[in-house]
Amino acid sequence: MSRVGKMPIAIPAGVTVEVAENNTVTVKGPKGTLTRTLPADMKISEENGELKVERPNDQKRERSMHGLTRALLNNMVVGVTDGFTKELEVNGVGYRAAKAGKKLTLSLGYSHPIEMEDPEGVETVVDGNKIIVKGIDKEVVGQFAAEIREKRKPEPYKGKGIKYVEERIRRKVGKTGKKA
Repeated sequence: MSRVGKMPIAIPAGVTVEVAENNTVTVKGPKGTLTRTLPADMKISEENGELKVERPNDQKRERSMHGLTRALLNNMVVGVTDGFTKELEVNGVGYRAAKAGKKLTLSLGYSHPIEMEDPEGVETVVDGNKIIVKGIDKEVVGQFAAEIREKRKPEPYKGKGIKYVEERIRRKVGKTGKKA
């Protein structure tokens, strides 16, 4: 049995979960509403304020989908109650980020500033050299944070670029002078 798949998901107060046909799950909570179609062969049931996911048989595909379905459901419940955040840090001389309305403007040493529009359901906040990406959908928050980081990845010699706050940059030693 899948260790992740068999764990029940506690439904907090103020959160409603509806399972429609074809396993289309709608989770409503204080922060918003998320809808997702999950694998149709998984059986999702709600009992005693908990969600349980069961698989029909022990074939390889069903075993792998079991844990995935449970994790996706849990992320939906956590998203509508607490939300998700990713923090990025801008390092480098002259590298900066600014926010105007729904536009994030990045100055990263290129000949032009890079402008990025916040996707639906995602909010970015600039705090000094930090960019905080917030939202209720874990997948969208992570993808947008990755797109911001992609604009100027951290380089290993000076550590300049955009990195996640918890990320560690493996530093390399630069060139050495020629010996006579």
